[in-house]
Amino acid sequence: MRISEVKKEKISEQILALLYSSFPKLLFTSHIAREIARDEEFVKSLLHSLKKKNLITEIKKNKKGVIYLRRTRWKLGEEAYKAYKGYQKF
Repeated sequence: MRISEVKKEKISEQILALLYSSFPKLLFTSHIAREIARDEEFVKSLLHSLKKKNLITEIKKNKKGVIYLRRTRWKLGEEAYKAYKGYQKF
């Protein structure tokens, strides 16, 4: 089954809203997938497309600076955060 580009955009908006609501906390891919009730691999592909658009940032190290081998954390990019913050004021 294929998902249309419009639906992918809406799901991407849900991801951005989730990352905005948890800012500055970093979320793992599995947590994002669980919150929006989607498959992890599908969410991972959407996250990478959002990363290419510079809307989110990928974090591959933990707090101690050790590189994750199989996990990735995500946060909302600064520009996207400012855009959401400005949108929320109205």
